[in-house]
Amino acid sequence: MKISTRGRYSLRMMIDLAQHYNDGFIALKDISDRQEISKKYLEQIVPFLSRDNLLIANKGHLGGYKLSRNPALITVREILQSAEGSLNPVSCMDNDPNLCEKCADCITLPIYKGLYDVINQYFDSISLEDIITKQVSNFTYNI
Repeated sequence: MKISTRGRYSLRMMIDLAQHYNDGFIALKDISDRQEISKKYLEQIVPFLSRDNLLIANKGHLGGYKLSRNPALITVREILQSAEGSLNPVSCMDNDPNLCEKCADCITLPIYKGLYDVINQYFDSISLEDIITKQVSNFTYNI
């Protein structure tokens, strides 16, 4: 699995908003300047995060964006899944039920399902709050 630029930038944007959680609505230009991500790129990310109720938008003079809930309640998995669309390691897992004609007899599918579970459990175990309080360095995943 490879996280795309959109996924990486979405996470950085959400971390920035978590760092400024008590500052009200934050302009994209401010996030852009701090994160060194073009404002235009951030504008492309916002619809995904808004659609999945991770952001709240406010238009007008004091407009901008803020997290929809406390940083402790937003996980890395939610953000990456919103940005990437799927965290599935193989495309045949993108449909539920699995539409692959070999699904019933596939001896490798359980391997990919196991990887998917590990990825989701790990990313679910990290909140934005964990990241901004530097608790992530303590995360290890034991299989």
